[in-house]
Amino acid sequence: MTPLWIAIALLLLPALWLLIAPMRSARTLSDQLHHFEANDTSAEQNVAIFKRRLASLEAAYERGDIDEARFAEDRLELERSLLEDTVIQTKRPLKAATSGKLVVPLVMVSVVVASVFWYQQHGAEGDLTLYAIQQEVRNDPDGSLAMYLERMEAETERQPNNPNVWSLLFPLYRDSGQPEKAAAALERLMEIDGRTPPLLAQLTQLRFFMAERELTPEVQALVDETLEQDPRQPTVLGVLGIYAFDNGDYEVAIDRWRRASANIEDSNTAASLRDGIRVAQQRLGIEPETADVAAAQSPGVRVKVSLDDALVGSVDDDATVFITARDREGELPPLAVVRAQVSELPITVVLDDAAAMSPQAQISQVRDVRLMVRVSPSGQATPQPGDLFGDLENVSVGPISEDEAANVVIDRIFE
Repeated sequence: MTPLWIAIALLLLPALWLLIAPMRSARTLSDQLHHFEANDTSAEQNVAIFKRRLASLEAAYERGDIDEARFAEDRLELERSLLEDTVIQTKRPLKAATSGKLVVPLVMVSVVVASVFWYQQHGAEGDLTLYAIQQEVRNDPDGSLAMYLERMEAETERQPNNPNVWSLLFPLYRDSGQPEKAAAALERLMEIDGRTPPLLAQLTQLRFFMAERELTPEVQALVDETLEQDPRQPTVLGVLGIYAFDNGDYEVAIDRWRRASANIEDSNTAASLRDGIRVAQQRLGIEPETADVAAAQSPGVRVKVSLDDALVGSVDDDATVFITARDREGELPPLAVVRAQVSELPITVVLDDAAAMSPQAQISQVRDVRLMVRVSPSGQATPQPGDLFGDLENVSVGPISEDEAANVVIDRIFE
């Protein structure tokens, strides 16, 4: 860790220099202030200005430009102004140029202490230690998994609240055949980072295999907790598929694995799930899915579009209907678009990758979409005043079911 502290020291040097820099010009500034006060002639200048104005006022009086009352009033005003400008004000004596020098070292020490304390609380020193351990074990000729585990277990005493310690220990315990310790590491990680669906799913899977692929009450509770937060969590759906397959419920297994494969990013895992689906189909005595059939199971949304009764007759039957799926944040181009006509309403369509406008923006890339339906009498892709529209937020993307469809009603007018 010596290089780290050297780097921190180098970063602190400019800050400490900025604290010292004003002291270097303190003597010059003090001399300038003393010189200014010693040669201050503002009082004499104010008197000279008073005399010129008074002479001008008397000349005006003698010429008859002003009367005696006005002369007396203006003279009194000049005298008051002179009194205000020349009144003697007690000035505080200037402090010595060396005044406050002792405060600077105290401030410098405070900056260093505060910086080090903040880094220890919020910095990544612990993570750097973990990285150093990995490198040491990897470069050690006698390095082994046991040595790495021993070093990491020692870090749990030094860094009990560092989530990265437990996230590294979990797979080490799991892969070394220590499931109880792996589960304990996951539970400790959830105490720090919260009971998030990905962590709950890993614990569910671990407990499921520890229970010899049985849905014990503990495992079922974890399944319920995970799916309550994320109904499409692929790891848990995969577990449910395995349980159904083991119990001969192949149709349920196929359904769970299809839902899991639609939401999983790892291609190898997705391929394994598809293999499982084909085996389950063979057990059912049906023709296993080919690649084309599997592609047909790609994620998407079935949408039923209808026109509100109040707007029926307000638009021609040949007006164009744009049925669009967009990401919730609106950052991507339209993910899928289908065109129809008002005469076809109500209509049910499928929005999937086949309806994508660009390979870089497909509906399979997201988990939720916003459905937008617009009726354009002009047939233009850009919304125009007078267009009819309807929308539906937070629609889940997944395997397309013949029995389920998101209902979007065209019930508003674009202004």
